[in-house]
Amino acid sequence: MDTTHDAGGASSLPQLGRSVTIDRAAEILGVSRRTVYYRISEGVLQTIRTRGGSQRVVVDSLLVTQKH
Repeated sequence: MDTTHDAGGASSLPQLGRSVTIDRAAEILGVSRRTVYYRISEGVLQTIRTRGGSQRVVVDSLLVTQKH
């Protein structure tokens, strides 16, 4: 899946939706899946459930985590 988008000739930047998988969250933060689950249980990361029952990490909570 291509995660880049070229908006009017601007440089290609990765585009994130409203939420990402646990694996992608771990990749973005540079931590293990276990650490992502730990941060979810601590309330540091927010999640949503899909209709299918999968847990996804809310991107806004990732951005706040990266700044600290």
